[in-house]
Amino acid sequence: MMRNRAAATAVAIGTGVAVALVLAWAVAALAILWVSLEPQQRHLLLQVCGPQLPLLIPILVLLALLAWSVVHPLYRRWVHAPAQITEQTLSLVARDENGELQSDAYPNQRDLIAAINMLARQRNAWRRDTQQQVAVALQQVANERNRFAALMSELAQGVVVCNLDGRVLLYNARARLQFKALSPAPMVADGADMIGLGRSIHAVLERRLIAHALASVMHRLRRGADNPVARFVSVTRAGHLMRVQLAPVRDIALQPWSTPPPDAQDDGSAPQQQARQAVPATQDGAQVTGYVLLIENVSAEFAREHRREHLFRQLTDGLREPLSVLREAIPPVADGASDTAEHGQSGRVAAAQLVRIGELLAQVSDTWSREPGSRWPLEDMLGAELLDAARRCIGEAGITCAVTDPQDEIWLQVDGFTLLVAVESMAGRLLAEYQVTQVDLSLTREQDRARLAITWRQAQSGGDDRFAWESLGLVMDGAHQDLTLRELVERHHGELEFHHDPVTGRACLGVLLPLAPAAPVPEAGLFLHGQSRPEFYDFDLFATSEQVSTLDQQPLTQLSFTVFDTETTGLEPSAGDEIIQIGAVRIVNGRLLRSEAFEQLVDPRRPIPRASIPIHGIEPQMLVGKPVIDEVLPAFHAYAQDTVLVAHNAAFDLRFLQLKQQRTGIEFSQPVLDTLLLSAFVQPNQDSHRLEAIAERFGIPVIGRHTALGDAIVTAEVLLRLIPLLAARGIHTLAQARQASRKTWYARLRY
Repeated sequence: MMRNRAAATAVAIGTGVAVALVLAWAVAALAILWVSLEPQQRHLLLQVCGPQLPLLIPILVLLALLAWSVVHPLYRRWVHAPAQITEQTLSLVARDENGELQSDAYPNQRDLIAAINMLARQRNAWRRDTQQQVAVALQQVANERNRFAALMSELAQGVVVCNLDGRVLLYNARARLQFKALSPAPMVADGADMIGLGRSIHAVLERRLIAHALASVMHRLRRGADNPVARFVSVTRAGHLMRVQLAPVRDIALQPWSTPPPDAQDDGSAPQQQARQAVPATQDGAQVTGYVLLIENVSAEFAREHRREHLFRQLTDGLREPLSVLREAIPPVADGASDTAEHGQSGRVAAAQLVRIGELLAQVSDTWSREPGSRWPLEDMLGAELLDAARRCIGEAGITCAVTDPQDEIWLQVDGFTLLVAVESMAGRLLAEYQVTQVDLSLTREQDRARLAITWRQAQSGGDDRFAWESLGLVMDGAHQDLTLRELVERHHGELEFHHDPVTGRACLGVLLPLAPAAPVPEAGLFLHGQSRPEFYDFDLFATSEQVSTLDQQPLTQLSFTVFDTETTGLEPSAGDEIIQIGAVRIVNGRLLRSEAFEQLVDPRRPIPRASIPIHGIEPQMLVGKPVIDEVLPAFHAYAQDTVLVAHNAAFDLRFLQLKQQRTGIEFSQPVLDTLLLSAFVQPNQDSHRLEAIAERFGIPVIGRHTALGDAIVTAEVLLRLIPLLAARGIHTLAQARQASRKTWYARLRY
């Protein structure tokens, strides 16, 4: 209703302006005539026409109205009508289905409309023929995709495919379920804020962990590995333990890049730069275009292992003292203190069994202490790769590092990422506290373990150096982590050594790490039968990467959009009206992703006017037990992150969101596009820019109108058809679209 009043007001203002222009023209003509006369002529004119001046003004007004009555129909017939026909023709071109212009509305333009309809029919025939040929050509591609889907359906783990910027290209239903379980508020919008096409995987998994794993894979590719896989464990913000395997996606048909691909979110960290620099350097000339993540939530498994370890520790530690007491009590019986030979014999047997139990307990305890991965899942890592990465970390701290390569190939079983964070933290302390500028780094095999040693020159040693190194807190990107060096060594079931030779003045800090088999072996359970099937495809994103330029400078065709709508208790947000439903869909790579919709009812904590219920169809009982807006906004904010917001009459919907900003702390600061303003810019001569009117012009079926999700879907379809029309008028980037929106009269509305 508000939008209809705005359109009527615009027409009235336009008519008034036109009449005013005609009157201004008449007054201007009289003024010019008056200036051109001589003073005597002016005096004579005043004497002759002065008495008739009150009558002359109405005559001039009547003449102006008469002129307008003649000019206006001509304008409507020869200027406005052709402009309308032009805009409707462009709408006809943008339609997905067949359609024709109606000649009854423009009887004087029937020949032109007939020619346009003839061309439209020819275009439709050519389109049908092209579609048939494309359908035949795509059949083979569809068959390949189905075979790929059948293969993916056998995987029990969640599968996520990303490009090098971490943008999600594909994920299966199992991955969606796993990420839904990680949602901080899974009840809100069914956990839709955690994963989606075009979303960043870094919102769930630590960016540097992925960068480190990708750099590790590239290191192995350069060394000639056929199918390198990196494994790591990540703790999510919700406290879940995720076991992840990363494998590269390679395309040998692509030419190597001359420069690393741009990454607008590159944080400049060492692992991120290493991964970028390593991208084109594969031995077989293949180009790495992305990576595949196999993700499994191992929180419950790790908790069970931890409980078993705790029970085992209780058993072994608890048995040592009773065994010691028994062994001390039994020897007197075995030495003949008993009155009978039978007791002496039984004592000797008991003593022998106690000795055997003690030896067995010691053997089991020693084996358990050397078993890697029983506490914390570790990854297989080549020793030379660890040395190379550690050397880079030390070098970035400003210390010269000389590396002694191991004499043989050593495979370690370590938490590689955290271990490198520890090396970086140790280097920072050496430089800050000891002013060390040069160190030696080595890795040697020590029986069934490996020894990573850092050696440097230190004038003298304090008595608590070992304790100081054990209590060293790890620092990553300037932030202290809740982990010490001693705790990291215990995670590896290793040992920390510190030696200082006062004669040579050399200090050495060594860490004993567990060994792994000579080569990484894929897990046997990797291809177990599962129920998930891949549901989301968008491999076109493989060929793109995120640009360094701002969103304003990016083409509209390359942006990701979140198209949303709200249903409210009324039309006055400043007067206390509240949101009762939010619906949204995404547009990624020019595709409307209906399967990733966001739809959530909201408890407004106030009555719903009965007059509004027939419009949105939301009864008060439907909102009982639903989350309030303070719970829904964080989820919607996460859903819309890194995208451009789009709405029809966006100022109205955004006003409701902005009024909650101070209370919730949620700010929607991303760019916004309004399909109402864009339609008014592209088709300024149309009588209405209501959503239904625009959808009708574009041949978009309106289903579920006046529901938040239904309106969002229609708005998204409208946006997809407006983008080509904007391009035809030279509007290609987001900045140009926003600038064009500000030129329309509707942009002046305020709520």
